[in-house]
Amino acid sequence: MIHQTWAEKETIRTIECIHTDAKKYMVNRALTAGKSYELKNETEEFYFVIDNTGKIGGYYKEYFKG
Repeated sequence: MIHQTWAEKETIRTIECIHTDAKKYMVNRALTAGKSYELKNETEEFYFVIDNTGKIGGYYKEYFKG
């Protein structure tokens, strides 16, 4: 259950959100275009960042300029 400690984990780098135009989900509630977020973990398809809610969220890489 490594995902439970991601918030306390050292930040890998900071990435900027470039858009919140999601086709299926309401991403604009948790991300703001133009804002930078702390990257805590990364997979092939997702970035895991501390979003506007203050919690870790997993988002498609297409929303970020990495």
